[in-house]
Parts: sequence; structure tokens; C-alpha cells
Amino acid sequence: MFDRIFDLWWIPALRGALAILFGILALFWPGITILALVIVFGAYAIVDGVFALLTAFRGPAEGHRAGMAVVGVLGILAGVVALAWPGITALALLLVIAAWFVTTGIFEVIAGIRLRKRLESEWLPILAGVVSVIFGVLLLAWPAGGALAIAWLIGLSAIVYGITLLALGLRLRKARSAARVMTAGR
Repeated sequence: MFDRIFDLWWIPALRGALAILFGILALFWPGITILALVIVFGAYAIVDGVFALLTAFRGPAEGHRAGMAVVGVLGILAGVVALAWPGITALALLLVIAAWFVTTGIFEVIAGIRLRKRLESEWLPILAGVVSVIFGVLLLAWPAGGALAIAWLIGLSAIVYGITLLALGLRLRKARSAARVMTAGR
């Protein structure tokens, strides 16, 4: 029987696709207002949080359940904060997004390290976590960069983060297929 984490390959793939979509919206919607960015971020963070919680509750018993649960709860909370106060200032939005990315990144790195015990040479979740942390730190270090620059930074980082999660999901799917072939051959 193969590992349950391989059966959940579609969750990081879907999270990655949603992050890419969010990044594209932030990048190629140059006239986006802060209000629109808050709403798009809020919706993305809630959906991403729900899927992180799904991973936590449906994933393997040992490993990264607690970390993914924290990522899920923080994502939902960040999304609710953004949607509950849509008139939030650019700086407050920046701080919420930066804190969410740093915290999520730390837990992604932890989950990636634990995943390496099951899937040798797996580096994509670690890369996704590092990108997330770097992005959050850049946002904190560059708070007065202007709305357009912030939107571009958010967009580019979300796309890179999304690509790494999507690649991870596809790699897990491939590993699941290989495990099934090996199991069927016995």
C-alpha cells in the first residue's frame, strides 16, 4: 500500500495553480486598486487555508499535520482579516500579507524536510517555503515601495511560489503512479 501523502498530490497542485492565478491577477492588472487587491488576496488566502487544513486532516498521521494545520488556520485568518476590513490601508495589508508569507514559508520548509524522509531528493516544498519567507521579508523591508511595485512583487512571488507547489503536486502524482506500478508488480 502506498503512502497517503501521494494520494493527496492534487492539493499542492491546486494550491499552486491558485497561487499562480493570484500572481497573474496581481501582475497583469496594473490598475488594480488596493481594495481589489485586498479582496483577491482574502479569497486566495481562505481557499489556500482550507486546502492546507484538508492536507493536515487527510494526510499521514505522522509528520507535518500540525504544521499544515497552522498554515491552514493562519491562511483562513489572514483572508478573513482582509475581507472583514476591506478598507484596510496599504501598509496594514502589506503587514498581513508579509506575516502570512513568512509564517507559511517556515511551515512549508518544515513540511518539506519531513517529506524528504519519504520522497528522496524532494526539494520543491522547501523551495516554496524559502520563496515564501524571502517574499515576506522583502515586503517588510520595502514597505513604501508604492502600490504598483508592491502588486508586482506580490504577483511575481505568488507565481514562483505557485510553480513550486504545482511542480510538487505533479511530482507526488508521479511518485504515486510509480508506487502503484511497483505494488502491482509484486
